[in-house]
Amino acid sequence: MSPKAATEAESMSVTVRIMGREYTVVCAQEEHEALVASADFLNDRMMAIRKRGKALGAERIAVMAALNLTRELLEARGSDKVNPPSNASVERVKQLRLDIDSTLSLE
Repeated sequence: MSPKAATEAESMSVTVRIMGREYTVVCAQEEHEALVASADFLNDRMMAIRKRGKALGAERIAVMAALNLTRELLEARGSDKVNPPSNASVERVKQLRLDIDSTLSLE
């Protein structure tokens, strides 16, 4: 079996429904459940935005959902651009570094 044929055999087409529309996506067999769960999660988010919004189009809803999910991802990763540290915490870290350096220099 050629590498291309092996790859095609390991892939599958999955149809997901998002905001009433069906989309067919090809994914690896082992990613099927994650894809379906992701589509369900995205659908829930987009439907919530649709309910809150004033007659927003599907494209705008998709962009709003993408922005919200990206912000959550960046927060979870600890991005300083999304969740900048407070001045008090920056000062506390500086003080802790000084304390550590001082303690280590005593040894």
